[in-house]
Amino acid sequence: MSPAEKKRLDARYPLHIHISTLFVALIAVFALVNITYQYRQTSRMLLSASETLFARIGAHTVQTIQSRYEPTKLAVDLLAHQQVMFAGSLRERLQSLPYFVEALRGDFGLSSVYVGYESGDFFLVRRIDRSPLLMQRFDAPAGSVFMVQSVERHEGGTEGRYLFFDDKLQLMRDSPQSDYQFDPRGRPWYQEATRRGALYVTEPYLFFSSKEVGTTFARPAENGDAVVAADITLAELSNLLSSQEVTPSAELALVGGSNDVIAYKDAARLVHQQSDGVIQLAKVNDLAIPALTALVQLDGRARNGAEFTVGDREWRGWLAAIPMPGGKPVHLAIAAPQDELLNDALVLRSRSMLITAVLVAASMLIALWLSRLASSPIRALVAEAREIQALRFGSPLRVRSRIFEIDELAQAMGKMKATIQNFLDIGNALASERQFDSLLARLLQETADIAQAEGGVIYLLETDGTLKPAQALWHDEALADELHLPQLSADDVEHPAWRSYREGRVDNTLLDALALGLLFGGMAEFDYPLNVLTVPLKNQQDECIGMLLLLQDDRRQRADEALVALVEAVSGTAAVAIETQRLIMEQKMLLESFIQLIAGAIDAKSPYTGGHCQRVPELTKMLARAAERQVEGPYADFNLGPDEWEELHIAAWLHDCGKVTTPEYVVDKATKLETLYDRIHEVRMRFEVLKRDAEIDYWHAVVAGGDPARLKSMLEEELRQLDEDFAFIAECNVGGEFMAPEKISRLKDIAALTWRRTLSDRIGISHEEAERKAQQPEPELPAVEPLLADRIDHVFARGARDQLPQGHGFDMKVPEHLYNRGEIYNLSVARGTLSEEERYKINEHIVQTIVMLNKLPFPRHLRRVPEIAGGHHEKMDGSGYPKRLTRDEMSIAARMMAIADIFEALTAIDRPYKKGKTLSESLKIMVGMAKGAHVDPDLFRLFVQGRVYLEYAERYMQPQQLDEVDEAALLAELPTAA
Repeated sequence: MSPAEKKRLDARYPLHIHISTLFVALIAVFALVNITYQYRQTSRMLLSASETLFARIGAHTVQTIQSRYEPTKLAVDLLAHQQVMFAGSLRERLQSLPYFVEALRGDFGLSSVYVGYESGDFFLVRRIDRSPLLMQRFDAPAGSVFMVQSVERHEGGTEGRYLFFDDKLQLMRDSPQSDYQFDPRGRPWYQEATRRGALYVTEPYLFFSSKEVGTTFARPAENGDAVVAADITLAELSNLLSSQEVTPSAELALVGGSNDVIAYKDAARLVHQQSDGVIQLAKVNDLAIPALTALVQLDGRARNGAEFTVGDREWRGWLAAIPMPGGKPVHLAIAAPQDELLNDALVLRSRSMLITAVLVAASMLIALWLSRLASSPIRALVAEAREIQALRFGSPLRVRSRIFEIDELAQAMGKMKATIQNFLDIGNALASERQFDSLLARLLQETADIAQAEGGVIYLLETDGTLKPAQALWHDEALADELHLPQLSADDVEHPAWRSYREGRVDNTLLDALALGLLFGGMAEFDYPLNVLTVPLKNQQDECIGMLLLLQDDRRQRADEALVALVEAVSGTAAVAIETQRLIMEQKMLLESFIQLIAGAIDAKSPYTGGHCQRVPELTKMLARAAERQVEGPYADFNLGPDEWEELHIAAWLHDCGKVTTPEYVVDKATKLETLYDRIHEVRMRFEVLKRDAEIDYWHAVVAGGDPARLKSMLEEELRQLDEDFAFIAECNVGGEFMAPEKISRLKDIAALTWRRTLSDRIGISHEEAERKAQQPEPELPAVEPLLADRIDHVFARGARDQLPQGHGFDMKVPEHLYNRGEIYNLSVARGTLSEEERYKINEHIVQTIVMLNKLPFPRHLRRVPEIAGGHHEKMDGSGYPKRLTRDEMSIAARMMAIADIFEALTAIDRPYKKGKTLSESLKIMVGMAKGAHVDPDLFRLFVQGRVYLEYAERYMQPQQLDEVDEAALLAELPTAA
């Protein structure tokens, strides 16, 4: 299992956890949505209220400014029409003092009223009792309420004076001020008012005398010779801002041009002294209040309210323009922490979340209890599913639930459990059948039981496209042996089976008794209607291989959708089983054909083997059946199953398959000098040459003057001797008699005769023979050679591939050479015609048989085929070949085949090199073999007692071979049974 798959499986949780989590999650989501909604609505309301408050503060500020500016403007306008505007001396100007005092008594922030004259004179009236700073600075006498500051310029110089009056305008002190040289004409208010010719209001600034923030109203007289002005303080604005309770940490300020702070709750901070000692209005940055600084930097973005962050705290700011009559507007800056503005909403949210947490915890417990109660049937179904997964279907499913879907699932699982059990039972039943006919019968019976059918038919598709009835069932009785149903073809268009086959689908047809009789009269007699259910049998390639037809009594069982689906599923499995069994059967037939083809090829390869490979299997099986019939003795328990019979059959047919590797001339070698042809003809030609040489020598001697009679006698003697010598060589070549030592001696004497070769023996030959001859130098021609020789080129070396294969347990003496075709060597063979190398090559066929069969991928039940097939030349005493096995090391089947192989060879009449022996002769020879431990005595006793030999003889032997056999005498000679 991969880590990802294991992780996925570990992340699974029970259903009740999912249900509980879902309920809790839904409650939590609903609660959070509600809390969030309430919080946002409350926040929106609070923010709206704060904005309303901000607007109210702004309106109040505007109102306050208006309340200061309008009276001041009115006062200035009135004074501009007074006599004081035309007065030329202090005395004349003091006459208008009551008017100035009356203006200063008003509660609108007027701090001083003054007139600047074109001559440079200056007349100022201020109230000083309200400012300790002014009282101290001007050293005003106690009780002073008003103060007049006067500057008169005349030819004698400039005269400055401070006059102090009480509340009743009684002069308390008149103090000349020689250093008081103030000239109004250089002041901006004078210049601007004169330039404009109308009322001029200055920007708020810091008054020099009182160090208060204020503004100046100035208006020129009608004649333009003087300018009246009034100073009003804006301290009331700072008081106004300090009185506003927005939030505990809120910051409010009135900011003018160049970010000068005009009003702030702490008025003392409005005055800022620079490092050079210059005192001026504080800038916003000078207040060192980050929130106000950040708000002012937002400028236009904060006109309708803005949110910003200072440090780790969220703020809400508002920057509103406040109109200043006659001047540039100033801005009211209000900044409050978001958490303080929304404090009520946060408290409400916290309380709501606490209540929600309590509700969620309670609902979790309730949901967990309810979900466990609701999911208990599902857990039971899971347990049942695990039982199904483990293929345990013994107990019925008894899960019930009040939840409709779960109860439906439980019922469906119960039906599924029964269906799977039926399906597996049928699958197991089909898998257990090894015979094709039995498989068809079992399939039909099982499907009829499922469908509660009266009967049924299985049709199989033939190679010609017709449907052949292969099995039928009626009332639980198989009708395979009595099947009289017709084969269906394209002409049977109305037959339900053919129609369903043609359309490739399941068909359900109700037929009356008459129609049933016409279509299925070969099965039974019908006297009531039946439902005909036809299902195509399709293989894994979705090819139809046949049809399953069921006859149902519609009164008992209706073919509903579930039943049809089950039958269709079973038919799919059945089709695979049928095709598999048919394929196995066809493959076995193919294998059987190959086996018989190989055996026939071996028998046809040489006339010396005849039908050996075909008769030995039959004789072996005859002996095996005889052993199975034994009820006592050593083979009372011997019994072969179907697999073992198949194993014996294949081994018997392939017991000599290695002969395909044996050269034909070795198998068929009839004379000692025979290879691909009989080399006696070469020897004969050499004798002919010697005879011609003798005649030539005779004529040469006659010509030379020799005695013709004597020479003729010598010639005849020499020719006679050559004829006798060749006849002897020819007799040796046949190999009919034993080669005694004196014969071998004479053979060598004859071989010593020489003859003259005048042609090269190294031209016109194969490259392999040329390579062998190249092992010795070529003699000069003409060359004198022995009549018979064992030359180096007669020897064929044994290469690595011709060695005895390793790993098979072979124990055979291997000759040094592959072949030795030496003429003297072969003619000297003592018995028969085969040399040692050729005898080994003949025996080697059993080695090749074992090697070839071991290379074949036999299935498990055929794994002993090589051992059985390769053991028929072994002997009970361990002197056989190729493995020198003893009796106990050989299987019974291998020992049976050894007897069958020998008996068939002795009695065969189709061998050109010998006559077939009679029954008595063959059995007598085999008795000797049994006594000599060449064959199994017990099996040979069974061979005789069970008259296996007679059963074989009657089938395969000629009548003249069937002589009398004295079984008692034969059995008496055998060793005692084991």
